[in-house]
Amino acid sequence: MERLVNKRILLGVTGGIAAYKSAELIRRLQDAGADVRVVMTQGAQEFITPLTMQALSGNPVHTDLLDPHAEAGMGHIELARWADLVLIAPASANFMARMAHGHGSDLLSTLCLATGAPIAIAPAMNQQMWADIATQKNLLILQEKGVHVFGPAAGSQACGEVGPGRMLEPHEIALCAANVFDYNLLTGLHVVVTAGPTREAIDPVRYITNQSSGKMGYAIAEAAAEAGARVTLISGPVNLPTPTRVKRIDVVRAEDMYNASMAVVDEGCDVFIATAAVADYRPSVTAEHKIKKSTEEIHLTLVKNPDIVAAVSAHAKRPFTVGFAAETRDVVAYAQAKLDNKKLDMIATNDVSGENVGFNSDNNALTVIWPGGHKVLPLAAKRQIAKQLIELIAIRHKRD
Repeated sequence: MERLVNKRILLGVTGGIAAYKSAELIRRLQDAGADVRVVMTQGAQEFITPLTMQALSGNPVHTDLLDPHAEAGMGHIELARWADLVLIAPASANFMARMAHGHGSDLLSTLCLATGAPIAIAPAMNQQMWADIATQKNLLILQEKGVHVFGPAAGSQACGEVGPGRMLEPHEIALCAANVFDYNLLTGLHVVVTAGPTREAIDPVRYITNQSSGKMGYAIAEAAAEAGARVTLISGPVNLPTPTRVKRIDVVRAEDMYNASMAVVDEGCDVFIATAAVADYRPSVTAEHKIKKSTEEIHLTLVKNPDIVAAVSAHAKRPFTVGFAAETRDVVAYAQAKLDNKKLDMIATNDVSGENVGFNSDNNALTVIWPGGHKVLPLAAKRQIAKQLIELIAIRHKRD
C-alpha cells in the first residue's frame, strides 16, 4: 500500500448498488496516502449523493462534461492530466460497453479517452449480466487496451442471486490499485527538506540574511516526491511556488526553522536533507523601533543560532541525515570536517564563489561525500542534480 503515497487517484463511480462501497474506498485510498477526486455518472447519483463523496474526499465532485468552473470549461482535460490512475469502481456493464467501443458521451467516459494514465475497473453487476457474451467480449477488448480489471468476486448479490459479479471489497481494490504502480526509490518514506535563507531581525525593517534562493532545496523536494516519498518542505522566505505533492511549512528565523525541524523529527521521519542556508548568528537584541542614522558607527552583538542539522543527527529518533555545505574555498576539506564533526550520513558540497553555480543560479555542481566514499555530480540544471542526489540518498539509506 506504500505505493499509493502521493498518488493522484481519480475515482469514477457508475450506477449500481455497489456505489455505496465507493465511499469506504475513498477512505482506504486516503489512508494509504493517495489524493482522491471523484467523478460520478448520472446513474451513480441515483445510489449515492455527490455531497457524501465530496465530504469524504475533501474535494469537489465532478459530474458535468463542460464545467464552467474549470479552466476553459474543459474539466475532462484537466482531470485527465491530473490523474496518476483512473479507477472506476463500480464499473457497470453499460459503462464497460461504452469504454470498450470508445464512447465519450459523459464526463467519465470522455476523460477515459483523454487520459494518459493507467485505467482500472472494478466490475459490479448481476451474475448473468457478467456471464453474458457481450460483456465478456467487452471485457476482452478492455484488457487488450491495457485496462486493469479488479475482480469481480463471487457471492450473494443484491438481486438475491449468487455468482460472479460482486464488486471486490474496498480494501481489496485499494491493494490492487497500489500494485498498478512500480515501487519507487523512496516509496513509503517521509523525507524532510529545509530550504532557502533565514532572516534575523536587527530592527523592524532590517535583517541579516544571505543570497540563498531556495532553488536547490525546492528541486530536491520535488525530486523526492517524484521518487514516491511523502515530503515536508520547511522553507525560509523565498519567491518560489510549492512543488506539487509537497507539504510546505514557512518560517523566517533560524530559531523558527529549528523548532519546525525538531517537531517533524519528533513525529518521525526517515530522511532529513538540510539544504537551507541558515544564518549562523543573530542579533542578541532586536530593536523595538527602526534604528536611526544618528552616529558614524553602530555595533551589533551577535549570538550563535542553533545548529539544526547537528541537532537532527543527535536526535533520539535520528533519521538518515544529509547536510549541505556551501563554501568558497577548500570546499571538500570543509565538507569532510562537517560530515565527521556532526556525524552525518552524507553531505553535499558546492563552490558558491563562481557565477554559474550556487545560490541564484539555475545550475549547480556537487561533490557528495559519505563515510568511505564520494561522488562528483558535474554541472547541470538543479532539477537534474536533485534527481541524481535523491538516487544516491536512496541507495545509501537502503544500505544503512
